[in-house]
Amino acid sequence: MHLSFSAEAIQEGCPKWEQAISREHRLYEHGGQIRGEFERDFTRLLHCTAYRRLKHKTQVFFAPRNDHVCTRMEHVGHVASVSTMIAKYLGLNVDLTQAIAIGHDIGHAPFGHAGEEILNALMCHVSDVSAPRKFWHERNSLFFADYIETLQDPNSLEQPLNLTYAVRDGLICHCGEVDEQGLKPRETACKLYDIKQPGQTAPYTWEACVVKISDKIAFLGRDIEDARAYHILDMGSYRQLREIVASTLGYPSAAGNGSGTRSGRAVNTTVLINDMVTDLCNQSTPEIGLCLSAPYFKFLKALKQFSNANIYKHWRLQEFQKYAEEVLGCIYRVLMKAQVYAENGNLEKYLRYVPKLSATFCDWIIKYTGYDKQKKEILHYKTEDVFNIHDRASWEKCVIEYISGMTDQFAIDVFKEIVSF
Repeated sequence: MHLSFSAEAIQEGCPKWEQAISREHRLYEHGGQIRGEFERDFTRLLHCTAYRRLKHKTQVFFAPRNDHVCTRMEHVGHVASVSTMIAKYLGLNVDLTQAIAIGHDIGHAPFGHAGEEILNALMCHVSDVSAPRKFWHERNSLFFADYIETLQDPNSLEQPLNLTYAVRDGLICHCGEVDEQGLKPRETACKLYDIKQPGQTAPYTWEACVVKISDKIAFLGRDIEDARAYHILDMGSYRQLREIVASTLGYPSAAGNGSGTRSGRAVNTTVLINDMVTDLCNQSTPEIGLCLSAPYFKFLKALKQFSNANIYKHWRLQEFQKYAEEVLGCIYRVLMKAQVYAENGNLEKYLRYVPKLSATFCDWIIKYTGYDKQKKEILHYKTEDVFNIHDRASWEKCVIEYISGMTDQFAIDVFKEIVSF
C-alpha cells in the first residue's frame, strides 16, 4: 500500500472534518457508543427500508427472476467492495467510503434508469418542461435519506436518519455517468439542494470521489456477464468485445478460443474490476486526482459505448421499457386523481378496490403529510409534513416519491391489481 492520499483523508483534525461530520439535526444517542460518526451512518443506511428494497430493484434487467442476475442491491455491494478496496489502498477513510457506497442508490426508481426516465417524464406533465430534470436518482437518494427513511429510536419513535454532511454529499454527487479523468473534490461546502443537475458538481471529499468512479467500474463488467446469461450478446458482439480489448489495451484478441482473453485470461467481471482498480490505484495522486492510465481510460469509454449499443439499447430491453412506462404511468394517473379524495378525507374509500395500493399509499400519506395527525401520533411517526395534500405540485411530488420507493415486482402487482376486475 502506498497510502498516498492519507493526508487527504477525512479524519479528525483535517480542515474539512467539522463540516464533514456535521448533521442537520440532533442525533439521538444509544449510550455506550463504540462507533464513529460514519460507522453510525453506515448502519443506519444498512437497516433502512429503501436499502432493503434494493434487492428487488432492477440493475439492468427488469424484474429479474433469475437468482444469478444482478439486482440493485448486488450492484451496491459491488460498489462498496470496489470503493473500500481503493480507499484502503490510498489511505482514505474507509468508514466514510462504505457509508456513501451502501447508500448511494437508495433513491433509485423501480425498473432502473428506464424507471428514472419515466418518472421524470411523468412529472413534466404538470410541470415546466423547460426546467431542469425534476427526477434524478442521485438527488432522490439524498431526499430519501433526509426526509423519507426513518428508524426507531430507543423510545420506539420513528426518527429521520440524520446523516452527516459528508455522506449526504456523497449521495447526491455520486453520478458515475460522466467520463472524467483527474477527478478531485471541491474545496468548499455548499447547500446540497442547490445542486440542480446530476454530474455537474464534484463531491466534497476524496472518499466520495472514490465511490463516484467505483460506481462506473463496478457495473460495466457485470452488465456484460448478465447480458450473456440472457443471450443478449451474440457471437458478433463477442468478437467486437475482443477487438476492443486488443485495440485499447494491446492484449491479444485470442480470436481462436472465443473467450476474449488476454493471454488466456477471460474478460469477465472479476478480471475487469481487478485490472481497472489496480490501474487506478497506481495512476492516481492528490496532485493529478483519481484517474486511469490512457489505455484503461480509453478501454473504459469503449466498453461503455459497447454496452450502450449492444445491451442497454437491445430491442428486448426496449420492449420491456414500454411495459414499464404503462405500469408506472397507470399508477401515477390513479394516484394523481386521488388528491381530491385525500383533501376530503376519503382516500381509503377511493382506493378500496386496490388493497395493496391502498394499504401502502395511505400509510405513506399519514406518515408524510397532515392527512391524519391523530393516526400519525398513534403510529409514532415523528416525521415532518413533507408534502402538502392541498397543493398540486406538492401532491405530484408525493406521488412520484411513493412510486420511486416501489420494487419492480410490487409496481407490477399494483398495476395488475388496478387493471384487474
